[in-house]
Amino acid sequence: MNPIRTAPNLLTLLRICLAPFLVATILDEHYAVSFGLFVAAGLTDALDGTLARLLKQRSQLGQYLDPVADKLLLSTLFLVLTHMGLIPARVTVMVFGRDVGILVVAAILYAAVGRREFEPSIFGKVNTAIQIAAVAAVLLHQLTAVLWVAEIRLLALNATMVLTVVSGLHYAWTASRRITAPAASGSSVR
Repeated sequence: MNPIRTAPNLLTLLRICLAPFLVATILDEHYAVSFGLFVAAGLTDALDGTLARLLKQRSQLGQYLDPVADKLLLSTLFLVLTHMGLIPARVTVMVFGRDVGILVVAAILYAAVGRREFEPSIFGKVNTAIQIAAVAAVLLHQLTAVLWVAEIRLLALNATMVLTVVSGLHYAWTASRRITAPAASGSSVR
């Protein structure tokens, strides 16, 4: 079967296609629609992995495509929400700094020792989950002035900064240990 045509990979591609619509709705300040689209994107993220396991349709393409879709969507949203003044610039700078750092280290590892596998760590997965929560809380905060939403927004943004640093340091530590380890075939970074 063509890996692009599998249900999990089609859902991942749908998530990528939602990014421009999310950006447009945020720029037009249609926060109810953007929140709905973001929830839909989150559902595709949850479903693609579940379907890959249930239908036994795991693929190398899916292993690379899923984290790329996550990073594309989250990075784009962090930039747009910062542009709109809804996320502090320091949070977005830290998120981008970590991701650029990971890409640079990955490129160095590949060039130096031919390593291509970059398994997502628990810290990276938790960081991604907190970033998703932060974006959801920021969008929801535009729809309601309820105090608990404002508090969750602040907590999620602060947790994003902390986990961005922790996951970045953990990745650097793991990468430094891999330089001397034998190369293996692999997957991707979260």
